[in-house]
Amino acid sequence: MAQENRDAFGQLLLAHYAGATVYEVYERDDGFVDVLGEPSDYFTGFAQWDGRQQQALERVLGRVLDVGVGAGRFALHLQEKGHPVVGIDVSPGALEVSRRRGVRDLRLLPFHQIDSTLGSFDTILMMGNNFGLFATPRRARWLLRRLKGLTGPDARIVAETNDVYRTDKPEHLAYHRRNQARGKLAGELRLRCRYRQYTGDWIDYLMVSQTELTEIVDGTGWRIAEILASASSQYIAVLTKAE
Repeated sequence: MAQENRDAFGQLLLAHYAGATVYEVYERDDGFVDVLGEPSDYFTGFAQWDGRQQQALERVLGRVLDVGVGAGRFALHLQEKGHPVVGIDVSPGALEVSRRRGVRDLRLLPFHQIDSTLGSFDTILMMGNNFGLFATPRRARWLLRRLKGLTGPDARIVAETNDVYRTDKPEHLAYHRRNQARGKLAGELRLRCRYRQYTGDWIDYLMVSQTELTEIVDGTGWRIAEILASASSQYIAVLTKAE
């Protein structure tokens, strides 16, 4: 399938940005399909974010790598605050939306391919559940070790995720059991985005509890410095360099 036909997420964002009424749809590898509604949250500004996300952006230091920049909502805010920001994404359409909205430095690049050619960063930003882009616990540990070498001594990772155990929905609990029977964490998801005739590639996406996060981070050169919790299953972790 041609690249443009696989960029369902990017085409969704482009259509919404152009004023169309569109809906974000995800298919899980067990056949479950979820309609999340219109993708308007990707375009919100600071005043529209919840308090936890606003607090998280206050933890950002210096030069920023925005992982999964999407439509650029966090990158734009940080640029306005004077932070140099590099936004990366695997979606050409998302990068085009970010470019049109004013994000200045954008790269079409998978997270696992980052290297020293991007320069050094003071903050790795993974908002909007983008901790999930670590993909698997094993890859997360490998990437965390790599990020240690691509960041300054006082660097931090600000990452949002979802504690999947905080649900009582049968379709999700069944998926958790399916994963655990295969030796995986309950929140190791395999998803793809659907939009009209566009079908995204399958991606591995990782959601973790705070206990699982602690186990993943241990021994990688990072430590959990702060948890910004919420009444929901969402939370944001701030990681700093371990001594």
